[in-house]
Parts: sequence; C-alpha cells; structure tokens
Amino acid sequence: MPAIPSAAPSSSRAGKTWAALAAIAALIVVLPVAGLALQAVKGSSGLWANLLSSTLPVALVDTVILLAGVGLVVAVLGTTTAWLVTAYEFPGRRVLEWALLLPLAVPTYIIAYAYLDILHPIGSVQGAIRWILGYETPRQFRLPDIRSMFGCILLLGFVLYPYVYIPTRAMFLTQSGNLIDAARTLGISRRAVFWRVALPLARPAVAVGVALALMETLNDVGAAEFLGVKTMTVSIYTTWITRTDLPGASQIALALMLIVVALVAIERWARRKQRYATDARRSRGLTPQKVAPLKGMLFLAAGSVPILLGFIAPSFYLASEAWKRYQFAGLSSRLLDEAINTMTIATLTTVVTIGLGLTVAYAARIGQGRTSGALLRLSTIGYAAPGTVVAIGVLIVLAGLDQFIDRTAIDWLGVSTGLLFMGSGAAVVYALTVRFLAISAGGIEAGLSRIPASFDHASRTLGQTIGGTLRHVHLPLSKAAISAAALLVFVDCVKELPATLLLRPLNVETFATHLYGEAARGTYEEGSIAALAIVAISILPVILLSRVGRQPVWHSSNPG
Repeated sequence: MPAIPSAAPSSSRAGKTWAALAAIAALIVVLPVAGLALQAVKGSSGLWANLLSSTLPVALVDTVILLAGVGLVVAVLGTTTAWLVTAYEFPGRRVLEWALLLPLAVPTYIIAYAYLDILHPIGSVQGAIRWILGYETPRQFRLPDIRSMFGCILLLGFVLYPYVYIPTRAMFLTQSGNLIDAARTLGISRRAVFWRVALPLARPAVAVGVALALMETLNDVGAAEFLGVKTMTVSIYTTWITRTDLPGASQIALALMLIVVALVAIERWARRKQRYATDARRSRGLTPQKVAPLKGMLFLAAGSVPILLGFIAPSFYLASEAWKRYQFAGLSSRLLDEAINTMTIATLTTVVTIGLGLTVAYAARIGQGRTSGALLRLSTIGYAAPGTVVAIGVLIVLAGLDQFIDRTAIDWLGVSTGLLFMGSGAAVVYALTVRFLAISAGGIEAGLSRIPASFDHASRTLGQTIGGTLRHVHLPLSKAAISAAALLVFVDCVKELPATLLLRPLNVETFATHLYGEAARGTYEEGSIAALAIVAISILPVILLSRVGRQPVWHSSNPG
C-alpha cells in the first residue's frame, strides 16, 4: 500500500492539468462570443437607432412568427407520430418507427431548394393539377406561392419534427403500462389517455424537442432567404455581406443571442416542476393496441405523410434532377474539388472537436467540485448560437489575430504573413468546432457516465495513472459513444451552411455553398448533384438513430 500515498500528489497534478485543458477548450468557445460583444459595443451611437427603425422590427416580427409556427407544427407532428407508433399495432408500424426519422437527412435549405422547383407555377406538379381541373395556363389557376411565411413554416416543420419525435417516443416507451391500465380501469378511453396521462408526462420531452427544432430554425439562413422570409439570421447575413456593416451585423447577432438565451430559459422554466419516476422492477412498458385493418391502413397513411413530404418527395426530385444533369453534361469537374473541400473541412473539424470534447468530458468525470461541470457547460454554449452569430465572432477574433501576426512578422522579419487564418480555411474549422463541440462533449460524457466509478478505483489500485486509466479503461469502453459523436459531428459539418458560407476562403466551394449559389441563381438542376450528395451523407446518423432506437433498454439494479 505504500504506492497509494505517493500517487495522491500525482493524481492531484493530473486533475489540475485536465482542468486547465478543459478551461482552454471553454475559452476557445467563449472567445467568439466575447469578440462579438466587443464589436457590437464599437458600433456608432446612431447605428442602434437605425437598426431599431428599419431592420430589426421586420426581422424580429418575422422571426417570432416563424418560431411560433414551426414550434406548433413540430410539436403536433412529432407528438402525434410518436404516440401513433407507440400506442397502436398496425401493419407497417415497425417500418414507420425508423422511417419517421428520415426527414432529418434533408437540411432545411435543401427542402426549400427542392420545393421551389417542385411547386413552381410552370412545374410538373401544378401543371398536372391544372390538367386534372381543366385549366390551361397559370393565370387561370395556380397554387399559393411557396415563397411565403406559411410555406416556410410548413417546410421547416416537416423537416424538423423528428427533434420532437425522438425524445417524445422515448418518453412514451418508458412510461409505465400500469398507469395506462389504471386510467383505462377508471373508464378513460384510449384517446383520452393520450391527453390526460401520456401527454402531460411527456411534456418535458416535447419541450426539449421543440427547443432543439427552434434552435435549428434560428440557425437557418438558406431556406428563409430562398422563401422570402427576412429573419434576424438573414438580416445578419445581408447586413454583413451586402452592406459591409460588421458592427451592425454584430449588434443584430447579439440581439439574436439574447433571443436564444431566452428560449433556453423559457424551456427550462416550463419544465422546472416536471418530474417522472417509476419502479422499473414493478412496471412494464406500454403495450401497443391492435387496431382493425382499415383503421390500421389509415394510421399508416397518416404516419407516411410527413415522410412523403419531408423526405421522399425532395429526395426523388433531387435524384431525378441529378440523373438528368448527369445524362446531359456528365459530372462537373468542380464536384470533385467540392467533395475534397467538404470532406477535408468536416474531417479536420471532427478530429479537433472530438479531441476537445473528450478533454472537457474527461475533466468533468475526474474533477471535483463545480468548476469542471461549469467548464463542460461553458464549452457547449456554441451549439445554442446560430452559425451566422458564431461566424461573426470567429471573424472578429481571427481577423484581429491575423493582423497582429502580420504586423509582428513585418516588424521582426520584414515578411508579411497575410491572412494566415482567414485565408486558409482555419476560420471555418474554428467556427464549426465552436458550433458542434456540444455534440462531441455531450455524447462522450454520456458514454463515460455509463462506466461505473468502481472501474476507475480498480485501475488506480493496480497502479494506473489518470491518463493510463483513460487509455486502457475509458476509451475502450466508450468507443461506441465516441464513434457516434464523431459521426454526428462529421455529418453536421457537411450540412452546415451559414458558417461555411461566411468564412470560407475565396474560390473554395463545398457542397453546401455550391448548392446555395445555384439556388440563388435559380439554376436548380446544376445544384441537384451536390444536394443529393449532402442528403446521402446525412442519412448516416439517421441509420445510427434507428439502430439505437431498436436496441432493448437495459436496467440494472446495481447503482454502482
């Protein structure tokens, strides 16, 4: 036992080292927010007055309406579909369980891109409707314009509802069947059970899902701009790029961050008193109720509508247009360059993000007190900030750093380094790391939390250091969680448009920025292959989620 006392100082030093590394990771995330605040303060005194009188009122109203509409749509779609596949047994239910996740594979800007062409007044869909109704020209009959607030709400809702579906279905699955049986014994119908028992218990999950969907709505810049909705995110982009007004963009971004903070606070306040507990030894899961064949067909048809509108229709359109483009002109040579750029940026960001996420998650595991937990939470604030907000903060920080390095190199070496970070793509990697560190840290923390603390004690008793315990115990046991986090980060980097669009170096295109450019010009067929590639890559986490959702839940009676 003499080794134990001598190991204590070493353990303390190692813990402080991990805490210092976690503090550096948190600082990396906080710096862009601090830079954004400083740039906003630098704005002229008349700038706020101009923004308040012209830009902000319209942008704020459109943002609030869009958030309210999307929140309502995703709450209704996500909750009803989750209850449908959980509470009822009908043909096709098992396919529907995982197929309802597929719209997650279609980024918001791609759904807008696809439907702008699908529902064009002289397109095939409206042409077929006019032919059926006996009309000949769009002047005689045309559907309401998809370029509207209503169209934007519907399209975003049909893409983002899985954020509510996933946690709500998980909550329904874990609800005790005994509660449902007790309610039925008291004379409550199956439909009333949903409103009076299941839904109240699932409100925390619904609130979390809606909050995530609204975060994605705030992050969107492509869909809103394509559909003519001037949100605050779009206003940040136009103020910065079109008007070259960085202080004004910073001030709008700061106002948007306040909205995000308010959303998070409201979500937590709304479920502050929500608690749910059950005795796993005495409870059983909810048993689906078998329904009549005709009713089952109606349930299957109703559950298939979100899949049809949110995934099948846009994916079929993209595949059709991509095939036409390939037959007409083959594959463009620039697609290879865009694929290399996309994969390079996503891979570098994934490596950096997983490294930092492992650092803060492991520091929180071995740390004592509130400091390590606070650093973990601080390192995840970037996910709550829209990509445009993070991009402006990163620009401010790295542009200043570029100028400092350039001046120092000129003074000391007589050589100009130029835009060392902004011109190399490092800014994009930095911004994406800030955005998605929460996914990495959260996933790895969840994996580490499943490893009993007794494993750490046994490892240390056998003479392993904290680092040795990480290498030989924690990494092997949590490799599945780390791999899943890496996959999610990689795919999110491929899909990310705002930060990549604003910070990419000159003449560097990714799939997302190529698609944005083609949609802005109205040349939809040119961007279809890039859009299809993004959707194909984005299916990977959907497959992962569907496999996780089908795994049996394991309960342990041993709290250790």
